[in-house]
Amino acid sequence: MSTLKVDTITKADGTGSLSVPAETGTVVTTASPSLGRRNLIINGAMQVAQRGTSFTGLTGGQYTLDRFYFNPNILGTWTASQDTDAPDAFGNSLKLACTTANASPSATAYSFSFQKFEGQNLQQLKKGTSSAESVTVSFWVKSNKTGDIQVNLLDNDNSRMVSSVVTINSSATWEHKTATFVGDTTGAFDNDNAASMSLEIWYDAGSNFTSGTANTSWATFNNTNRAAGVTLALGDSTSNYINITGVQLEVGSVATPFEHRSYGEELALCQRYYQRYETAGTPQNYVVLGSGHNATSSNSYVVNFFPGGTMRSSPSVSNSSVSNSFRWFAASTNGLTSTIPNKELISPNSMSMGNNSQTVTAGQGIVLWMTGTGAYVQYDAEL
Repeated sequence: MSTLKVDTITKADGTGSLSVPAETGTVVTTASPSLGRRNLIINGAMQVAQRGTSFTGLTGGQYTLDRFYFNPNILGTWTASQDTDAPDAFGNSLKLACTTANASPSATAYSFSFQKFEGQNLQQLKKGTSSAESVTVSFWVKSNKTGDIQVNLLDNDNSRMVSSVVTINSSATWEHKTATFVGDTTGAFDNDNAASMSLEIWYDAGSNFTSGTANTSWATFNNTNRAAGVTLALGDSTSNYINITGVQLEVGSVATPFEHRSYGEELALCQRYYQRYETAGTPQNYVVLGSGHNATSSNSYVVNFFPGGTMRSSPSVSNSSVSNSFRWFAASTNGLTSTIPNKELISPNSMSMGNNSQTVTAGQGIVLWMTGTGAYVQYDAEL
């Protein structure tokens, strides 16, 4: 057997290389294309915004761009938006802008973002075993302020956490940040579709969250440590903002190039947790929700298969109340309602809907469709 010994393999044009560290034998690449599916974050490039592109007057927590929850509590008022200000290779970022300041937060005040992960998507981390894997977080950030923010991983199954303090060094400048967390040999993640872990990014907080010490290794969860390293004080002026994009969480101790996925693929991943359909932008200003039949002269049943596919769990379903926006259409009737009645038998991929408010002809087929400005229906199976 022959052995080929090299330290570095470089492309002819010098644009990329493979290096082989002698102490580990691990291949590390700086070349593109990168290494296949590895980003555990969904919508890390902030492409998908099913709920909307701007959320004003925020004083409490809610989902903004898909899969990213912004959670301000008694720490000013905020606008969250999908912004076109982004570093090279990205089209969007999530912008958080302070519109009412609070320069002296109370003990219970806080401001942070998070994304949650299903336990069945985390088994490759080998958490709770002797071979637990390190994980690395990377992202792009821009703010008018300099100072420290804090990135946490929370193990929701075993009440554990680990933290890294990240410094914004230059104002109004896109900077790439990374943080690596050593694997945790204590406490395995549940292998199910519930929330086993959260990634948090903290921007500001009161003493209930800053009076401890940032856990640089895995330890028992403690609220006082969740923002212990934060100095940014993002809520102290209405001039303040922060933009984030290119968020990646991957197995290993190296931050590889961001895994760009197509918009269609990213949307499909988001729709496992949330789907929203509205009349705005459709060619005829209507959306067909389902079809079925008239069981009797006073009862109709329609099946609605969720257009975005199977969801994480049976979702909660809600809709607009725009006057006459939902129409039951059959040969003998064109009934109008302001809401979808009798939503029932909801599963992860479909639901049935009943109508007993119009006189119909038994045995006929029937279609439920949505029309009118501002009409929508949404399905929510978020963690």
